[in-house]
Amino acid sequence: MTQTKRTPHWMTALANHYDQARRQHPDDRLLIMFDIDGTIIDIRYMILHVLRSYDHAHGSGYFHTLTLADITVSENQIDELLRALPIPQQAHADITAWFMKARWSPEAIYQSHRPFNGVLEVIRWFQLQRNTFIGLNTGRPGTIREETLRSLNALGDAYRVHFPTDLLFMNPGDWDSDVLAAKVQGVRYFQEAGYRVVAFIDNEPANLAAVDAADPANEILLLHASTIFESQRERVPSSAVAGESYDLTALLPGDKIPGKVQLVWHAVNTQARIEQFLQAQVHWGEFDIRRDPARGVLVSRQRSFQSLPPTAGASEPLLADTLARLKSAGRGIKLDLRDGLATLDEVIELIQAAGVEQENLWFNGRIERLLEEGFRQLSATFPGATLQCSIDFLAPLILGAPATAKETLDMLSGWGLTRFSVSWQTLNKRQILRQMEAWDLPVNIFEIPNLEQYLKAALLLPRSITADFIHPGW
Repeated sequence: MTQTKRTPHWMTALANHYDQARRQHPDDRLLIMFDIDGTIIDIRYMILHVLRSYDHAHGSGYFHTLTLADITVSENQIDELLRALPIPQQAHADITAWFMKARWSPEAIYQSHRPFNGVLEVIRWFQLQRNTFIGLNTGRPGTIREETLRSLNALGDAYRVHFPTDLLFMNPGDWDSDVLAAKVQGVRYFQEAGYRVVAFIDNEPANLAAVDAADPANEILLLHASTIFESQRERVPSSAVAGESYDLTALLPGDKIPGKVQLVWHAVNTQARIEQFLQAQVHWGEFDIRRDPARGVLVSRQRSFQSLPPTAGASEPLLADTLARLKSAGRGIKLDLRDGLATLDEVIELIQAAGVEQENLWFNGRIERLLEEGFRQLSATFPGATLQCSIDFLAPLILGAPATAKETLDMLSGWGLTRFSVSWQTLNKRQILRQMEAWDLPVNIFEIPNLEQYLKAALLLPRSITADFIHPGW
């Protein structure tokens, strides 16, 4: 394989190199190899946690104002950090000894490990690809294998990321024992297991240099995670690509998401938006349905007429016209029934008059406006349609009192609801989506602000995503 050309972004380089490897070796098991500390795990959180635990255990106050931004050294250079802080010299040895003993304790691993932003989504993307695997190659010793896997899989669970034990290579020696040789040994381990290693991501330049020397064919793309590292930057191989952020938008285009996710174009409420929607490769369009008080007809409009009176000459699209046009185009029609029961009968009459197929119908409504009566009426009239409501009000219960939340969701399903909508702005959204998946309840994600967040949401494989496909980069 030819050496990959440098590109403006390291994630773009990774995507290009992976695509090239897949074309050249369509049936091989491709493996992307990651270091852990400083590459997947932001080690500053562990350093901060252990130093503050020193204060707690000793009744001192050396580190109560210490922040992540103050930590610019690795876990093996704690003495440099202490020298930069206003801490008495005589306390350094005691603090260092405490830190070195506690830094890899099970408690520190479980409580303080945090991933870099975006890295688990990058890993998730590759794990979703055909015959593609993530291998971990770490300088940690095998004595903490169980703690390492448990903490990483706990972090990865909400992202649908899992690290199996056979894809974790650990230093066969003790702490800091011949790490460079161990990194090369890790490459050989995966190759002998039948994987084609196509990329290696590590924060230590020396580790990349060691793997580079062991790869004369230049098959392995070397990526330097420019976070915190000990070895000299000059040791980064000239063929390596460096970067700091795991930017999904540089890794994959917006049209490369998993095909199982239904996409819904949010708020297609103007003639201009309808034209954009009909020219796009998105099957479903969402329309906010309200009664125009001046004309007495149903139109599509996001803001209420009370909060935003119409301007002179404005004319929102008529629901009847929209139904006819989308029916002719064979598109999916998602109707957000903003006026609830007040307009339900008329909405039903217009849909039936237009002859829209039930598989292309989707209704969304607020529980307090459509009520049980409205959802049951829609379910009885259009049994093949999708019925949806937001369940953000249940978010605290889903995590705090899941049995109670499940009773409510079962009640809503009994009314005919077939899908439940969760805002991407909801706290602990990934854990909520994980629980909904465990209950086998289909979820729609909405309120996604930009392309990067859209890609992160799509990698969770919800049943559907409702978003504005007009942001730059979509």
